[in-house]
Amino acid sequence: MSNPAMKTWVRQLELEKNRCQSCGMPLQFDPQGGGSEADGSHSTRYCSYCYAAGQFREPELTLDGMQQRVRQLMRKREAPWYARAYMAHRIPTLARWRGCKKR
Repeated sequence: MSNPAMKTWVRQLELEKNRCQSCGMPLQFDPQGGGSEADGSHSTRYCSYCYAAGQFREPELTLDGMQQRVRQLMRKREAPWYARAYMAHRIPTLARWRGCKKR
């Protein structure tokens, strides 16, 4: 693949595919490589910050709460405003939040 635009697109697609389906963090940045299932196996869908032992760490967390949390974390890490807005917009498309109404 020699086209730089295509390489960038493929890399972005891989990052999108391998994101935590609760907070949107790329799983490659999770120090544990992902959460854990109830049987102790590795979760390929959720990060260790959101999911452990087959359960969400904060089951009462709302879609709005997660969006606020992501914005705050990205602001703390000095991410540009457009990156914060993009990620907050992406949260409702993740598996945990699909079909949820914003509260």
